[in-house]
Amino acid sequence: MAKQIDGYLKLQVRGGQANPAPPVGPALGSKGVNIMEFCNQFNARTDDRKGQVLPVVITIYKDKSFDFVIKTPPAAVLILQAANKKKGSDQPNLNKVASISWDQVKDIAETKMKDLNAFKIGSAMKMVAGTARSMGVRVKGTFPENLN
Repeated sequence: MAKQIDGYLKLQVRGGQANPAPPVGPALGSKGVNIMEFCNQFNARTDDRKGQVLPVVITIYKDKSFDFVIKTPPAAVLILQAANKKKGSDQPNLNKVASISWDQVKDIAETKMKDLNAFKIGSAMKMVAGTARSMGVRVKGTFPENLN
């Protein structure tokens, strides 16, 4: 018989750095989940991505056991890494803080493809470019025509 699901919990944790401190500890503790067990499993599975911000969706069952799925880093984080910036613009429509190329946008879109609701790489690239635009990051050049 399948386990009964008690709820879901979404967190953003740095890879290889989960610990019982906030936000992980209080969020899991309020649901009755073993915090250290989650931290140990998460850190073991994300050793290769140390320091990257990783969204994680935790499925919590009635018997207080859990499963979790680690997603790809947020597009905004990947865009800031590509642009070599710490943060986006406070006024993205007026002040542009950096620029990235369509090749960089394509790399980010390929990384994010499994977590986006797009079937074609061109659609995923447009989503990433929209995120960049809302952060005050300009995309240089014109959209590659062969990806429509």
